[in-house]
Amino acid sequence: MTEISETPPTAIGRRTVLIATGATAATLAVAAAVPESPAPTADTTAPVAAAAVCTLTKEMTEGPYYLDGQYVRADIREDKTGIPLKLTLTVVDDDTCAPLGNALVEIWHCDALGEYSGFVGNNGHSEPDNGTFLRGGVLTNSGGVASITTVYPGWYRGRCVHIHLKVHTNVTLTSDGSFTGGQELHTGQLFFDETITTRVAALATYAANTVPRTTLAQDSIYDEGGAASGLLTLTALGSSTSAGYAGTLTVGIETS
Repeated sequence: MTEISETPPTAIGRRTVLIATGATAATLAVAAAVPESPAPTADTTAPVAAAAVCTLTKEMTEGPYYLDGQYVRADIREDKTGIPLKLTLTVVDDDTCAPLGNALVEIWHCDALGEYSGFVGNNGHSEPDNGTFLRGGVLTNSGGVASITTVYPGWYRGRCVHIHLKVHTNVTLTSDGSFTGGQELHTGQLFFDETITTRVAALATYAANTVPRTTLAQDSIYDEGGAASGLLTLTALGSSTSAGYAGTLTVGIETS
């Protein structure tokens, strides 16, 4: 089996991204930028260190599995099995912390068997390939929030569990449900807590993946930077692992 490698870029340029550590930091960052917003509820008023709200980090490699022109849609699962993952990603301007509305947040990732649509078989498993499963994105609302429903990803040879991410502005929506044009402002990756991934990997759907799993600590891309490097804050959706998780992160980008 040929190992798929995603070599980290040697030069990122001057673009950086601001990552906050989950839902609480996201609420504080947006509230600070928009004074007229309603007062936060009691569960969002706990103090948060300033470093957790404004932490700069580099972009990460696009990898070999990106496909242009995917659908604009809030649910990218199609018929893929796996536990639910409900992502809430908040995009803000890194200079002002103001939310960035009407930006397209696009994600793509492998299924439970570690296979990407458009490239099925690269991880050693045979299954139907329509070129679109587990790919797509949505426009952020006026608060900079993009909500996407997918499944918890599996893994493929040489990489830990992750999701790829792009943020575009000024895209044109097309009649076939896709998008075109615009400006790509950010390319990154989202990562998962190793303790939770270990539980997920034990479920039958994921255990069917015959490729050895690479952990966060072993990964060649993730740099142990926590939320500053795209580590999601995960919250259980129920009392069992199979109920799935909610994942949150605030991503700040350069808009000029």
